[in-house]
Amino acid sequence: MNDLARLDPYGVLTEPATLKIQRLLPGPIERVWAFLTESDLRRQWLAAGDMELSVGAPFELTWRNAELTDPPGQQPEGVSGEHSMESRITELDPPRKLTFTWTNSGDVSFELEPRGDDVLLTVIHRRLRDRSMMLMVGPGWHAHLDVLEARMRGRKPVPHWDNWTRLKKEYAERIPV
Repeated sequence: MNDLARLDPYGVLTEPATLKIQRLLPGPIERVWAFLTESDLRRQWLAAGDMELSVGAPFELTWRNAELTDPPGQQPEGVSGEHSMESRITELDPPRKLTFTWTNSGDVSFELEPRGDDVLLTVIHRRLRDRSMMLMVGPGWHAHLDVLEARMRGRKPVPHWDNWTRLKKEYAERIPV
């Protein structure tokens, strides 16, 4: 059995303020890249927003998490139904790497590595300011990547909000105080 067969779907802290989470997705790499960079595909699992693929290019992401799954699940109290974030591309190596700023909480890198017919996606979120941010970001990436994986495999994703709520409790036990 290889290491990928045991790939843990949970994010891990690789440094005190850096979360790393991975998924093995069906390829080819260009297909996974499209789900990261094309607004119509990205909005199906994360957030909409046109992106000029150029270092330094600004873009806006808009989340509508209740639209990710049907049913959406129970939206947590105090969590907005829609929010947007201004970002800027800081590193680009199509179709292998995309890094951009994440307003008020560091930056995010998507790294793609072909593995046979599959693609290993590694998401690295750096400079998370505190544990409360980690408890939003960890289950957030996990839940969104669960939707991405289901969509790419032609499966129906589990209700997003219910999954996020469950994962938030699990990450609270995994991330040190």
